[in-house]
Amino acid sequence: MKRLLSIVLLIAVIVAGFWFYFEKAHKEVSGEAEATGPVPVMKHSQAFNQQIDDAVNAYMQLKDAFVEADSLRAKELAASFNDAVAKIDMAGLEKDDEAIKLSAQQTKDQIQQFASNISSREDIQSMRRDFKDISENMYPLLKTIGYEGQKLYWDNCPMAFGDEQANWLSLTSNIVNPYLGKKHPVYKGGMLNCGEVVDSLYLK
Repeated sequence: MKRLLSIVLLIAVIVAGFWFYFEKAHKEVSGEAEATGPVPVMKHSQAFNQQIDDAVNAYMQLKDAFVEADSLRAKELAASFNDAVAKIDMAGLEKDDEAIKLSAQQTKDQIQQFASNISSREDIQSMRRDFKDISENMYPLLKTIGYEGQKLYWDNCPMAFGDEQANWLSLTSNIVNPYLGKKHPVYKGGMLNCGEVVDSLYLK
């Protein structure tokens, strides 16, 4: 009788152990699913998103030239950026209505015009004003098309041009100001980190 009771208790312990193990595993899997959340669904083609990514990367290189106050480099990169923007085919917005396509195309044209202006400038401050206009159009363009690339930050400097503010896009939340830069005639590099993040763009 004691032997039978021991066997029953052993079986009960084994069953309880298996139940505890699988219940814990289930909770861990469920917890991971909740932490990661649903996977975002892309609505654009890979080719279209690559065109946008190329333009964004060219924009970031142009921004860095202004951080360094390198006017010759800025002119070269403005031309490269213009080429990248020109390759964006709005036909890739096949799932959007015509009003969105038209708005995106018009904004794209404006961006290209400002990029062309940089290539013809000699004064870096004038170039930076064109970059400001590029930025003020890139941001709504990316929002209009439903940007699906890596997370971008929308930064603001309240004194980019004296008492005039300006915005720009960046890849990180760290402020590196392309309007005041490292070689400002008054501040030198002292205002390089002037500004704040005011928004971000990413696929939700």
